[in-house]
Amino acid sequence: MASHGFWSFGAENSDDNRSQSPGTPRAWCQAAAQKFTGGIGSKLCALLNVGEGDKAPESSTKPGEVAEKSCGCNQPCSCSTDNQGFSDLYSTDLLPATNGDIKTMTFLQEVVNILLAYIVESFDRSTKVIDFHYPNELLQSNNWELSDEPETLDDILLSCRATLKYAIKTAHPRYFNQLSTGLDMVGLAADWLTSTANTNMFTYEVAPVFVLLEYVTLKKMREMIGWPERRGDGIFSPGGAISNMYAMLLARFKMFPEVKEKGMSSVPRLAAFTSEHSHFSIKKGAAALGIGTESVILIKADERGKMIPSDLERRLVEAKQKGFVPFFVSATAGTTVYGAFDPLIAIADICKKHGVWMHVDGAWGGSLLMSRKHRWKLNGVERADSVTWNPHKMMSVPLQCSALLVKEEGLMQKCNQMQACYLFQQDKHYDLSYDTGDKALQCGRHVDIFKLWLMWRAKGTIGFEAQIDKCLELSEYLYNKIKDREGYQMVFDGKPQHTNVCFWYLPPGIRYLEDKEEKMRRLHKVAPVIKARMMEYGTTMVSYQPQGDKVNFFRMVISNPAATFEDIDFLIEEIERLGQDL
Repeated sequence: MASHGFWSFGAENSDDNRSQSPGTPRAWCQAAAQKFTGGIGSKLCALLNVGEGDKAPESSTKPGEVAEKSCGCNQPCSCSTDNQGFSDLYSTDLLPATNGDIKTMTFLQEVVNILLAYIVESFDRSTKVIDFHYPNELLQSNNWELSDEPETLDDILLSCRATLKYAIKTAHPRYFNQLSTGLDMVGLAADWLTSTANTNMFTYEVAPVFVLLEYVTLKKMREMIGWPERRGDGIFSPGGAISNMYAMLLARFKMFPEVKEKGMSSVPRLAAFTSEHSHFSIKKGAAALGIGTESVILIKADERGKMIPSDLERRLVEAKQKGFVPFFVSATAGTTVYGAFDPLIAIADICKKHGVWMHVDGAWGGSLLMSRKHRWKLNGVERADSVTWNPHKMMSVPLQCSALLVKEEGLMQKCNQMQACYLFQQDKHYDLSYDTGDKALQCGRHVDIFKLWLMWRAKGTIGFEAQIDKCLELSEYLYNKIKDREGYQMVFDGKPQHTNVCFWYLPPGIRYLEDKEEKMRRLHKVAPVIKARMMEYGTTMVSYQPQGDKVNFFRMVISNPAATFEDIDFLIEEIERLGQDL
C-alpha cells in the first residue's frame, strides 16, 4: 500500500475514515484526537491550519488532565494562556511522574508554540533584530534570581518567553554581526532530536548511531580535503579554538611523545608560528598547553592579510638559531577580520623543508571546500597534517559544530588515551575502535554530529555549495556597490576572497577634513556610534574593529542563507541614515 506520508498517521486503523481518503488532514486529525487525549490532537490540527470543518472533535477533558484552550490568535504563537492550568503544576507533575504523560505533552506543546512563534518572527524583516536593553536595565526589569522553592510551570513558560524576548534573532536576514548566523530548520530539528536522545559520545554502547554518523561524516570531510579515502582521523570538538588546540597538542606529541608523561620539562623550548592576522586561539592554546604565548611567533601578513611565506622561513631559521625547536605552523584559510586565505602551497613547502607540523585553521573558510567555484582558495590544504573546519559558520549548522581533522590515523588515540577501565573495557563484545571517547580530551562530549549529518542528507553537497556560493555573491554585490560610492572607503584594495567586506563610512561632517590626524581620530568613533544606534533601533547588526594601525572599520560578513540583495541595500541605507549627523 502506498504511503500517504505525514497525514497517514493512525488512518489505517480508523473505522470512521472509510468515507474519505485516509491521507486527508481531517482523517489524520480524527486519528490524532483519539490517539492524544487532553485536546492535544486538536491543537496539532490547529497548528497545521486544518480548516474548521476538517478539525477533529475535541475529546472531553478527563479528571487530572490539563484543560486545553486556544489563545484565539489562530496561529503558532507565544501568547500567554493562563487558564490552561499551568499555574497549579510543577516540574514534579511531569514525566516520570505517575500519569504525567498528558501534562508533559501539553507543557512541551506550549513550549513548542513559543519556539515556533519566535522562529517565524525571526525571519520577519519588519521585526527587530534585537530588543536592546543595558545590562542593569535587564537585571532590574526581570527576576532572574534562583530560589530555594520551585516555581510553577506557568512561571517557567513566562521565563521562556522573557528569554526569547531579549534574545538576539540570529536567524534574522539582517543579522550580520558574527561569522555564525542563520537558522536552518533541518538543523534545528536535529538539535531537538539530539537533546531528546540526551546521550554521550564517548562509547558505541551509549551512542551507537551517533558514533557511526561521526565516523561516516569525518571520513567524507577528509575526502573533501583530499586525503586518501581510508586514511586519517578526527573528532568534533566544542569549537574552533579547541580544535586548534587539539592540533597543537598533536603536533607536540608527534615530535616529543615523552611530553605526555614527563611534561614540558622533558622537552626543549618549543616555537609555534602563525600569521599576525590569525585567530587568538593559537596563542590561547599555547598558554593552556604550557608552551607559553611568548613562544608563538607572529608572521607578517601582506596588505590583504595573507601570511608572507618568506617571513615565515626567515623566522623559522631565526628561532632555530636562538635555540628554539619549531614544531607547529598554523596557516589560516579565511582570517576572522579580512577573510584572507594564506598561501598554503608555499607554506607546505616550508613546513616540509623544516620538518614542522602544518595545521590549517579553516574554521571560517574550510566550508569553501564544498564549492567547486571557490575551493581553489584552499589549494594545498591536502598537504596539511591537520585541519580545523567549523560547519556552524558558513554551512549554518546550529551551534556548536566544529571538526578537527587529522591526516595520521591513530595519533589522536596515542596522544590522549588514558584507558579508563570503567568506560573503555577491552573485553566488550563489539569492535572497540568505535569507542572514540579515549582519543578526546573530554570525557563528557556533546552530540554535535547529528545536526551536520541530517542537514547534509537534506541538502546534499550541491545544496551546501549553492548556499555558500550565494553568500559569496552577496559579498561581491556589497563590495561593488560601495567601492566607488561617496562616503565609503575600502580598508584594502581588491575584491574580498571570502564574504568579509571591510570598509569605513565617512559621514559628511568628516568627509572633507584636511587634517588627517583629526580625521582619523573622529573616524575611529564613527563605527562604534553607528553600531550602538543599530542596536538601539534594532534594525540590523554588523561588527566593527580596528586592525593594526587602522582605526575602527566595519567588518561585514555574510553567512546567513536568508539574506538577499535587498538586505544588503538596506544595510547601506541604514548606515548612512544612522551616521549622517556624525
